[in-house]
Amino acid sequence: MSSIDEIRETRIKKLKLLEEKGINAYPAESKRELSLAEAADKFDRFEAGKDTKWIAGRIMSIRGQGAIIFITLYDGTGTFQGLLKKDVIGEEKLNFWNEVVDIGDFVELQGTFFKTNRGEKTLEATDWRMLSKSLRPLPEKWHGLTDVEERYRKRYLDILMNPELKDLFERKAKFWDATRNFLKKEGFLEVETPTIEVTTGGAEARPFKTHHNDFDLDVYMRISVGELWQKRLLAAGFDRVFEIGRAYRNEGSSPEHTQEFTNLEFYAGYMDYKQGMEFTERMLKKVAQETFGTLEFETHGQKVDLSQKWERMAYVDTIKKMTGVDVLNAGEKEMTAKLDELGVKYDGNNIERLTDSLWKYCRKQIVGPAWLIDVPKLVSPLSKAKPENPLLTERVQLLLAGAEMTNGFSELNDPVDQGERFAQQKRLIEAGDEEAMMPDDEFVEMLEHGMPPAFGFGMGERFFSFLVDKPLREIQLFPLMRPRQE
Repeated sequence: MSSIDEIRETRIKKLKLLEEKGINAYPAESKRELSLAEAADKFDRFEAGKDTKWIAGRIMSIRGQGAIIFITLYDGTGTFQGLLKKDVIGEEKLNFWNEVVDIGDFVELQGTFFKTNRGEKTLEATDWRMLSKSLRPLPEKWHGLTDVEERYRKRYLDILMNPELKDLFERKAKFWDATRNFLKKEGFLEVETPTIEVTTGGAEARPFKTHHNDFDLDVYMRISVGELWQKRLLAAGFDRVFEIGRAYRNEGSSPEHTQEFTNLEFYAGYMDYKQGMEFTERMLKKVAQETFGTLEFETHGQKVDLSQKWERMAYVDTIKKMTGVDVLNAGEKEMTAKLDELGVKYDGNNIERLTDSLWKYCRKQIVGPAWLIDVPKLVSPLSKAKPENPLLTERVQLLLAGAEMTNGFSELNDPVDQGERFAQQKRLIEAGDEEAMMPDDEFVEMLEHGMPPAFGFGMGERFFSFLVDKPLREIQLFPLMRPRQE
């Protein structure tokens, strides 16, 4: 029998002792009057030895034995010390405590407040109750969970034993709150759009496929946060809309890619990509400052200062400068030869995929912050073409430490042009490209009714992950895990 099994068996015996005494080890009600943070903050208001209160939490440590026991409670708001003394709480209650209580249990204490000789705020208990009996031990305090897979699988223990990780997720919530508040103050309406679609739109990615039983219809989990739906709302008369939600892509995993992630997308009528760059730069700096209190970061071995001037880099010119290839005029043979020479792995041999592979090679060498501009139409099926060069689009992406953080462009609202680009994507799908964008005839029909000029913008939690210099899985509360192999 393993040590964990032995510990569990011993704790089950303690659970039975509670039951024999007629005590519910998992009551629904609690007498708690103060959170532990409130107990600490309001401590000086209580008259020492007189004001009686109930506090509660998980036992994180037990020190001492016999007539005097000190414990540390934790309830998510903070920690607080409790003291159980035989001559105060009574011998019977203290003895029963010693019989049935373990580190990891949730308990509540009633008592009065005082400071120890070392000045530590403490509640001296006159009574106690079990709130939840733990049957398995907590990880060892100083080492916690060291196996990465075990950490992700038992994230509740990982967070419990690692205050820095708890702070990370609270900071992530603050990041999205700051984003949401900024947009609302700028007149954006928060909306919800479908997560199950007949055709996926808004990105080039392989979707998850499922079946709608009631309609007897194959459907897909969305790969963007409602891009084509939000544009329909612009046509409906909403001036500015946004959504923060989950997107799903049935693709490979990497430090920068997961199959399920949170994204922001917004669409602003009567704004073009030049105005959009200025607007989003202001937003991103504001969000970073509110979340972290600084605009200077170290990430992926690079020092990044968001307060400096954001350079603007043209897509075609950058690739030509770094590789010598003019992607607007080069053929498949020249592109594959260069990729082979550079040792770059690539999927597919159509011009679109080869162009994207060359760009990704160049992108990894750019520290930023910089705006990528003038992206070719071939790899931008939803963005408006530049009037002075129809082969390029009014698309912009923030580059940071070798990766793309955001995506935005003057939205294509020409129904004829959009129809032609969807036709090109359809040909790519028919040729076997699983990441090409699915055509949406009803979206083209909407454009024929008319949609105002607009700027659209997308930002995922990758931006946050880069600012904290963590892989994407580390900043997700519960990343997908394979089932345990028996």
